[in-house]
Amino acid sequence: MGRLPSVDVLFFAGVSYRHIQIETEGHIGWLWLNRPEKMNAFSPDLWEDLPRAVEELGDNPEVRVMVVAGRGRAFTVGIDLNMLGDLAPRGESPVAARRVLYRRLKELQQTFSALERSPVPVIAAVHGWCIGAGMDLITACDIRLAASDAVFSVRETRMAMVADMGTLERLPKVVSAGHVAELVYTGKDIDAARAEQIGLVNQVYADPEALMEGARSWASQIASNSPLAVQGAKAVLSAEEGRSVTEALDYVALWNTAFLESNDVTEALAAFMERRPPRFTGD
Repeated sequence: MGRLPSVDVLFFAGVSYRHIQIETEGHIGWLWLNRPEKMNAFSPDLWEDLPRAVEELGDNPEVRVMVVAGRGRAFTVGIDLNMLGDLAPRGESPVAARRVLYRRLKELQQTFSALERSPVPVIAAVHGWCIGAGMDLITACDIRLAASDAVFSVRETRMAMVADMGTLERLPKVVSAGHVAELVYTGKDIDAARAEQIGLVNQVYADPEALMEGARSWASQIASNSPLAVQGAKAVLSAEEGRSVTEALDYVALWNTAFLESNDVTEALAAFMERRPPRFTGD
């Protein structure tokens, strides 16, 4: 799903994953959930491989922005229900079983936290279903785009569970408290138009093909800027959460004290004076 550029500008990463594909296109890293026959339901291997793939792209010095998308008919329908029965340990005392389950849940939470921790901005490009773990995933991203056929749901509520992989912690940073309550307490499905209206997604596109072109355009705009500035801004935004304005201003002043003498700043000034596009190198 999604039209790819011609092979002369597309390079495939070398690490093999079971249900993930990663590709690089110039300074853009593409991470594809690739279990289309199961509508990209999160099986154990997907939980394990996603943070590894995110780290691989984030560690690539050529990658300045990442796009996460799904192959097939949906972004993801969330956790593979066959996996739920395996989370609860068998043959343990109730206390021991709860301890093991707690550790397992903490491990699984790191799958989506990896997106939040990535040094480069992450764009989620959503088509079709995005429910349950899909909401955990996209709320850990920096920017969310959607095709008009996208459907979003905090489905855990309707499954008699409390969402525990990041939605309850990150969704309030994306939409207002009333909309959080609406989505979480009802577990209702909302369409792309409603998601855009409440601010869950930045922009809606007519169809999945237009979505991928839109994601490419957003990513290209980000990648055209200095990676020092973009990654620095992401790091500062993250570090300033929970700080007072005074503390945050001091933090960013210290950050720029360290980086304002970069070659990219010199290049930006030279490009402005010479009326040409800048050529940033990240130095």
